[in-house]
Amino acid sequence: MLGQTPALMRRIAHLDMDAFYASVELLRYPQLKGLPVVIGGGRRPEDNLLARMRHLQPEREWDTSHLADIPVDIFPRLDGYTGRGVITTATYAARAFGVGSAMGVMKAAQLCPQAILLPVDFEQYRHYSRRFKEIVRDIAPVVEDRGVDEIYIDFTHVPGGQREDGRVLARLIQKSITDDTGLTCSIGVAPNKLLAKMASELNKPNGISILKPEDLQEKIWPLSCRKINGIGPKAEAKLKVHGIHTIGELAACERDWLTKHFGKSYGAWLFDAAHGVDERPVVTESEPVSMSRETTFEKDLHVQHDRAALGDIFTRLCQQVATDLQRKGYVGKTIGIKLRFDNFQSVTRDNTLAFFTADPLAIRQAAGQCLKRIEFKRRIRLLGVRVGSLVKAVDAPLPPSDTEKSLSSAITAQEPTPSKEISHEQADLF
Repeated sequence: MLGQTPALMRRIAHLDMDAFYASVELLRYPQLKGLPVVIGGGRRPEDNLLARMRHLQPEREWDTSHLADIPVDIFPRLDGYTGRGVITTATYAARAFGVGSAMGVMKAAQLCPQAILLPVDFEQYRHYSRRFKEIVRDIAPVVEDRGVDEIYIDFTHVPGGQREDGRVLARLIQKSITDDTGLTCSIGVAPNKLLAKMASELNKPNGISILKPEDLQEKIWPLSCRKINGIGPKAEAKLKVHGIHTIGELAACERDWLTKHFGKSYGAWLFDAAHGVDERPVVTESEPVSMSRETTFEKDLHVQHDRAALGDIFTRLCQQVATDLQRKGYVGKTIGIKLRFDNFQSVTRDNTLAFFTADPLAIRQAAGQCLKRIEFKRRIRLLGVRVGSLVKAVDAPLPPSDTEKSLSSAITAQEPTPSKEISHEQADLF
């Protein structure tokens, strides 16, 4: 019709911070730029480095304002590492040696013994995470938070979001983040979230990639099926059994064949994903279904010999989850635990309370009851606490005044009683 405004092309961006944790650490230690650096292992305060410098150079002052002056050869290396830590991230210089996220630090030490090992500092990472997201929202307000270092952004109706297929706005966001924080990011712009996430991986670090529907065959189909967010190792292995290795080979499959071999829902999704179809909106606010805290020990702990240490860790995890809930304004009623034994077997247990809570004592008591339903025959390498069935605290019904006092008996009534032998050994567990 005359005068009708043409429909705007849907443009969704995926922004991924480049080697985020490592990049934040390089702001603190700029002398390590260009070197192989991994973040992970035990939490070692920066004061250890400063203490060593005070010993080596007592004639000058050393405090946190002098971190950039610490000589490179003072930093600990991976060579000889014997702990149980897991790498959170690595600089691109370290990745060139095959070092990657979720890899054991001991394995990384074999691949790149000269790499520098830095401890994690989640408080600092959260600070920069909040900052870069604030910068983006000031420019393009429709943002979906996907974690500490990545977001989706709807460019469609943002001024400049259509110019050069979204490249102009992407450049503005990149520059704004770098100017304010010193950090870099990679941005992919595409018609939907699925393709935008894949695009953001095509030109890292500090790159911008634009994907249009006509680019699918040339840029996406030659990639491995694992490049599709939602195809994990099990699905990949099953696809390979059928001779399907690339997205193009997946796209050549009939929808009916995929639903027959992978199930009605997942098979149909595989077909759509291979053809770049994704109608999901950018969701600006999503309610969390649970919050959890967990830790992997430096060494495996014994339920009896290390009982005091386990008790302290368990209580601290419950307190941390409670603090997270209170800070974000949530309460929950499903309290769960997660353990991983020294043979890598994982076990979970949970209890559903009759009321919602964010009280650390209530969480600790309920989680403790879960422990009584596990038979401990091996040492423990990981321990976690989870609170689920979340609602906003302001929307939660108030519990009866005596509910908290009768918590233990209320839980016990809901759960099967463990065998006498296990119950006796674990009555005061942790």
